[in-house]
Amino acid sequence: MKFLANENFPEPSILILKVKGFEVFNIRENCPGIPDEEVIELAQKNEMIILTFDRDYGEIIYKYSMKNPPAVIYFRNKGQEPDFAGNTLISLMDTKHINFENKFTVIEKNNIRQRNY
Repeated sequence: MKFLANENFPEPSILILKVKGFEVFNIRENCPGIPDEEVIELAQKNEMIILTFDRDYGEIIYKYSMKNPPAVIYFRNKGQEPDFAGNTLISLMDTKHINFENKFTVIEKNNIRQRNY
């Protein structure tokens, strides 16, 4: 599973995922400032799951019918620590065996919602 960390995704969470053996492409390091549409195109081209705190991806995908990335995981809750998102994602994958493929996943404080493309 390969991830694409949007610019707003915290570095400590990226490091947690890398330590667990996941490949993570960091927008902030590799191509800062690119528009969301280009992030989606990059995710499509390289078959990566987008990790973000930016709700605009839902609007781009559903309202403007842009070609979908493999998946988007949108964190609505940032938690108290910068490693919150990484730890939450690892915990979900370890305990829930959740499938993200072809879905827009919203992770809230006490809830997970998924919508198929």
